[in-house]
Parts: sequence; structure tokens; C-alpha cells
Amino acid sequence: MSAPSPAFVRTLGLERLDYHVRVTSTMDVAHALAEEHAPAGTLVLASAQSSGRGRSGKSWVSEPDAGLWCTLLERPADIRALDVLALRVGLELAVALTPLVDGAIQLKWPNDLQVARRKLGGVLIEVRWRDGQPEWVAIGVGINRRLPRDVPDVTCVRGDVSRDALLTAVVPALRRAAACAGPLSGDECEAWTARDAALGRRITAPVVGRVVGLTPEGGLLVQDGQQPVQVVTSGSLAFAT
Repeated sequence: MSAPSPAFVRTLGLERLDYHVRVTSTMDVAHALAEEHAPAGTLVLASAQSSGRGRSGKSWVSEPDAGLWCTLLERPADIRALDVLALRVGLELAVALTPLVDGAIQLKWPNDLQVARRKLGGVLIEVRWRDGQPEWVAIGVGINRRLPRDVPDVTCVRGDVSRDALLTAVVPALRRAAACAGPLSGDECEAWTARDAALGRRITAPVVGRVVGLTPEGGLLVQDGQQPVQVVTSGSLAFAT
């Protein structure tokens, strides 16, 4: 697949688009460009990744043209917003991608998009700091365009959805999320609750209990029996069978 045309890139509102047929990870390229003072609004896009990654060192299957593999570079001013950026990105993407999938999009804390409990895509946030301040943030996104081989419990957008249609939906959503300040608003918390794939379900990790909500700071609220509600701020969810 070829690089998007300059005219199309302008319609996305980007400062720069850096396209590659194959890279180790669009995250790696984005960080290198940031070191070279690339502006906010730089998008790294690849047809394939040889070492795509997710949270906690997990790998991401990134076959050629099988998905949208990209990383957006932004230079944030509000430290408080970074704690909830993955959640905000998920909220924005869920709305933007709804016309492109069959079924309702749910959000699995903190960074997965699902349809019918199958993974549609994921978000990875990496921040680089200097003198106690965020110098840049890389927002990595992977959205499946077709089902990867030998990967269970995944789904994809409809077969008629092109890469450029995905870019048209995804890029403005990422930029909107990155432009927000502060913790989640009441409306954002309500929007998360409406799409929360874990709400009311029992989990076994990172703690044991039942998911009962979300804090404005992005913490997951979990309660086990009559014990006090716990606020979980890191980890990956494992559901009880």
C-alpha cells in the first residue's frame, strides 16, 4: 500500500506524516523524530511492523496492510491529562469507529477497544520527560482491518473499510483526545460507564473483586464482598471464568 497523498494528509489536520512500508515499531520512529524536534501533530504510519508492541511489553501482530498501525506525536502542556489520556483516546475512538464496525464498541480498561468481547484495537501511551515536565507523548494505535492469523478473540472493522477511511476517523479523534486538559469530566465518566466492558464483572487481576466504576483520575473501582472499594491504577484485567 502506498503513502497517503499530500492532499489527503492536509485534510487530516496533521503537521507531518511519516510513512513506512515496514518498521520495527511506529513508536520507535515517533520517538526518534521527536528527538529531532518533530512538531506536535506528526503521525508515523506503517504498512507493517516487525516488533509492534502493546502495554507491559506485549507484542502486537502487525501484518502488512492488515490494520492501521500508527503513532501520533504530541507535545502536551497538562500533566494531569496524561494519566487519563489512554482512556480519552479510547472514548474518542469508540465514537469515531462506530460507523465502521458491526456491533457496539466497548472499552476494556485501560486501553482496549472491543466488539462482542473481541479485541478490535488497542492504545499505547508513552511519555518522555525532561526536568520533571513532559517533553512529548507518543500515542500508538492499532486497529484491525482484517483478522490476524492464529490470534484468538479478535475482531476487525468491516471489510469495505479502507485504510484512508480509518485514518479519517482515527486521526481527528486522537488529536481531540490529546488536546483535552485535566481529569475526566462527569460526562466523560458517564460515557465510559456506558461502554465499560468490565462494569459489574468479577476480575481476578490485578486485584480480586467486582468492577463497580471509574474515578475521574482514571482509576478502576473494584469491590470484593464487604471490603472497602479499591482504586486500581495499573495492571491488566483478567476476568473470572
